[in-house]
Amino acid sequence: MTQHVTEYRWLLPGGLRDAPPKERPRVRRSTRDWIVDTVIFLLAVGLGLITADEIRSEMALPQPMRIADQLIGVVACASVWLRRRWPVGLAVVLVVVSLVSEVSGGASVAAMFTVAVHRPFKHVALVTGLNVATVPLYLVMRPDPELSFREGVAIMTLILLVVTIWGMLVRARRQLVVSLRERAERAEAEAELRVEGARRLERERIAREMHDVLAHRLSLLSVHAGALEYRPDMPTDDVAKAAGVIRSGAHQALQDLREVIGVLRLGGEETAPDRPQPTLSDLSALVEESREAGMDVRLDMRIGDVGEASARLGRNVYRIAQEALTNARKHAAAAPVTLAVAGGPGDGLTIEICNPLTGGQSIPGSGTGLIGLTERAELMGGRLEYGRASDGRFRLSAWLPWAA
Repeated sequence: MTQHVTEYRWLLPGGLRDAPPKERPRVRRSTRDWIVDTVIFLLAVGLGLITADEIRSEMALPQPMRIADQLIGVVACASVWLRRRWPVGLAVVLVVVSLVSEVSGGASVAAMFTVAVHRPFKHVALVTGLNVATVPLYLVMRPDPELSFREGVAIMTLILLVVTIWGMLVRARRQLVVSLRERAERAEAEAELRVEGARRLERERIAREMHDVLAHRLSLLSVHAGALEYRPDMPTDDVAKAAGVIRSGAHQALQDLREVIGVLRLGGEETAPDRPQPTLSDLSALVEESREAGMDVRLDMRIGDVGEASARLGRNVYRIAQEALTNARKHAAAAPVTLAVAGGPGDGLTIEICNPLTGGQSIPGSGTGLIGLTERAELMGGRLEYGRASDGRFRLSAWLPWAA
């Protein structure tokens, strides 16, 4: 709060200055504040000197009263320097003082203008009302020989109203400037939050993609490495083939890891080229890759035209099937796996993977992939269910929308 007031102290908006005195922080005058206060003080003094010269020419007024009027006027002009700290109280006091001291008129007008600039309407109405109410009394005590009583009341009331309206316009303009500045700062902060949110979502997307890819690669490596460990009597050709698969899989995993580290180092500030994303037509290659790893996978695709599916739909179906096959390889060993994909435009696409539950291998990180698949399906407006079916097999079923 203090920092905000200090930054906009020269604007003096009502929202800041309307706070109770105990809650309102004290700030030092800026250079602009000193200039404005000096100008207003000089204007009050100038009006007082003009009035003092007129009083000096009134021979009917006793000398002591003229001296007292001028002394009171000097004190009133000096009190203008207190207008920022006690604007309402000073204005009310100067209303009374201006009745007995004509030289104090300029200081009274300056105080009334300060209230109009710095205080809400209820305070402005009070001070302006007091000034207007004392106009007839002032003219009775000090009648103007050149103007009638009605003309004097009308002119002085008009002057007071013009000063008040001018001060209220200044206040409204300054509050508008503060409002626009705060709105611009708020918009800038919201834009930064949106950018940060977009970066976070992009990193989550990258992490989800890389989990799906790396889990699949590493599970393949684990299968082939396990075969080499438990079958030392394998033919030389099979050993060479398994070693080649392990080398190729490790190379691809490292390449994927380099890509994600490179993207994360950019921090979202630059746009990195996207890697080619899988589609529905790549499901056959995925199944064939799993079969080469020793899995018994049966693919049942009942889709009319694979090319009609959007890139987003194809990518999500591929990732769901990839994670399901990876889990089957972890927990179902060499048991047969059934992968069924069916649907079409307007009806949505259903993916179902079933496999018996066997011992399987113990690979760290189990369970996180299914959570990521559930989020992936929900983000697309679909649903995903998994668990033990009534026949004792593990079943994963997902439905994703496919626009007509």
